Amino acid sequence: MNSNLYIKIIRLGLPILIGQLGSIVVGFADTTMVGHYSTGALASASFVNNLFNVAVFASLGFSYGMTPLVGALFSQKRHGEIGALMRSAMVVNLLFALLLTVIMGVIYLNLDRMGQPEELLPTIRPYFLIVLSGLVPLTLFNVFAQWSYAINRTRMPMWIVLAANVVNIAGNYLLIYGNFGCPEMGLNGAGIATLAARIICAVSIIAIFFFHKPYRSYRNGFIEGEVTRRAVRQINFTSWPVSLQMAFESGSFTMAAVMAGWIGAIPLAAFQVVVILGTLGFCVYYSVAAAVSVLVSNAAGLCDRMLMRRTAFAGYRILLVLATASSALFIFAGADIIPVFTTDPAVIATALTLIVPLVLYQYGDATQITFANALRGTSNVMPMLWISFVSYVVFGIPATWLLGFPCGMGIYGIILSFSVSLFIAAALFLYYFLRTTRK
Repeated sequence: MNSNLYIKIIRLGLPILIGQLGSIVVGFADTTMVGHYSTGALASASFVNNLFNVAVFASLGFSYGMTPLVGALFSQKRHGEIGALMRSAMVVNLLFALLLTVIMGVIYLNLDRMGQPEELLPTIRPYFLIVLSGLVPLTLFNVFAQWSYAINRTRMPMWIVLAANVVNIAGNYLLIYGNFGCPEMGLNGAGIATLAARIICAVSIIAIFFFHKPYRSYRNGFIEGEVTRRAVRQINFTSWPVSLQMAFESGSFTMAAVMAGWIGAIPLAAFQVVVILGTLGFCVYYSVAAAVSVLVSNAAGLCDRMLMRRTAFAGYRILLVLATASSALFIFAGADIIPVFTTDPAVIATALTLIVPLVLYQYGDATQITFANALRGTSNVMPMLWISFVSYVVFGIPATWLLGFPCGMGIYGIILSFSVSLFIAAALFLYYFLRTTRK
């Protein structure tokens, strides 16, 4: 039984992992091409991308609220109701995306007050607006991708993401440096390529939902269904806590990027390189954790609490192996990987000093993402809100400031502080998952 569970998790998680690895390749390509273009462009990308991570992860987290709802209906074979639920989900998520767009627009108007190097602002501003334009298509893709994951069709989003990644990398090559007669746009070219990829993802998955025959029952439910107060209330109940949880987590990383900018452009650029490496671990962990969330939600639809626990801990064992592999990669290959992103000796030297704190937080990250997603699958999402607030805001952000500045550790202390918030979150998510699934 347990071996079948491992196989099921891997089978569901592998397409998500491949899609995530494709995104990692794009992130590597973006950072490498921008880093070789100029250190200023790399530092600007670090600031804007980390600032937008809050909005991107908040949007992703909001769409995660669909997983337990769709997963439970899917285990009961209520396909038409899933389609009707998707109609309400699309409306609610679009409104949420517009809210995020307004908030990020206000931040744009106050960029000059955030203590970043003055020489970077002319590069930061136009890139910020391009990335802002991608929030709505990104949100649309997230909604339909979560539907696909929850009905155990994880391969379809994978192929869409991989195809869009090819467009993104090609766009980078053409627009950053101005190859094949295209205009040389530097960092803005990277932003436009990413925007095009996000639009392709949204259009493709929506077209498949409406026009692919195997999904006819979902499409009919969508067309015949209505946006109801009950559905909107359900979606908001499961979506807001997860969204805020991910916003608090990514917000603590964003504050770390802002603080890195207070030190200077070189530490900020090194921070971006290390964050990209850390994203490698996160995306690998997320693929398995997303499969765990889907299978836990299916078990929740059958009211099988023991299966929920077995699923979560089977996924956790897989993630411990992956965290060990990621740590080994960072330790033994970090010195070879970092120079790929930049030729600036100062940035390379600074980034190399950050390998140890990067490795330290891998197991905390793997643990918290496993049990946060397992808890999400149970639909008991309210604890996620205060857990993330306490871990990332109450403890995480002050730890970043204390280790970085009063303790005099600089950028090393900023990266080291990630372990504080992640291990606190890991312990609390584990406790509440066990509490939720006890007899």
